[in-house]
Formats: sequence, structure tokens, C-alpha cells
Amino acid sequence: MRWDALFNDMESQLAEADRLALDSEINERTRAEMVGLRLEDRLRAAVGYRIGVHLLCGESAQGELTHVGADALVLDEERHQGLIPFAAAARYVGLGRHVQAENSPVRRSIGLAHSLRALARDRTEVTVTIGGGSGAARLDGVIDRVGRDYIDLAAVIPGEARRTQSVGQVSAVPFTALAIIRSRKARGA
Repeated sequence: MRWDALFNDMESQLAEADRLALDSEINERTRAEMVGLRLEDRLRAAVGYRIGVHLLCGESAQGELTHVGADALVLDEERHQGLIPFAAAARYVGLGRHVQAENSPVRRSIGLAHSLRALARDRTEVTVTIGGGSGAARLDGVIDRVGRDYIDLAAVIPGEARRTQSVGQVSAVPFTALAIIRSRKARGA
């Protein structure tokens, strides 16, 4: 009887040591895997879900995450769609723990400038929130052109077509100052 108890105890100790070693290996592999995860992959896994984005300028935006590009995301708010550069975000709320890598090299290469050029091409009226250390400022207008690292924003009277005589001023805004670019959602969208 005593020998049975001794061997059972030894088997239990070995089984526990094996379980602890396996747990340790799993934890180590998980930590190693986490090092390779990118924030944009976490964001991509949240497409279709409602999230909050707190911006460095102190403002925030909430809505359905509809697109994640190479360096910006699109948030579908109640009345607007917002294009938010990753560099303007201080934190995200509502992301799950899942990750989804982008396998398409074409989609991976679509960045902020591509989206801004589409807004410029369509002459979409936008509200640009500029962020900085002193808070946020808003400019309404139409993007005239998109350079490598800046936009030219023509201030126009809301609802008026962009014509030379209707432009109040043109501001050159560096990408680094962009916090969020909002455009009105299409009716029925």
C-alpha cells in the first residue's frame, strides 16, 4: 500500500512538472508572437465594429470602423465619415483581442495620401481638424491638391461650389498636423 502511494505521488509530481513546462512554453511563444503584432492588424480585425478614437489634440470620435489603410482609418460616424491618420490617435477604445493581417500588397500600400487625393478629385466639402499642442482648430473647405506631405485646403462657403471667386483663402496643411478629416455622409447611407 505504501509503495503505491509513493509511486502515485511521484507520477503526480512528474505530471505537474510537465504541465508547468508546457504552460511556460505556451506563455513564451505567446509573448514572442505579440512582438510581431501591429496595431493596424488589430484595427483591421475590428472592421465592422463600433470603436472610439481619442486624438492627440484632445478630441475624440466614435463610430463604425469601415476601413483600415496603411496609415489611416475611416470611421463611420452618425452624420459624417472621418478619415483619421494613425499618427493623430492617442488611443483606441473597443478593439477586440483579435488580429487580421493584410495579405494584399496593393491594399497595404494604400495610404492617407490616396484617400486625400480621392476627396480632392471629387471636390468633396470637408472639415479638417488640425491638432497640435495647443488643442484643435477646424477648417472647412475643399481639398485643392495633395502633395507628398501636405494638402492645400481652399476655404469656401459651405454648400457653394468651389469656384475661384468663392475661395476665401487657401491653407497649406502638413499631414503631421491632420487630426481628422470629416466629410458628410451621402444621403441614405
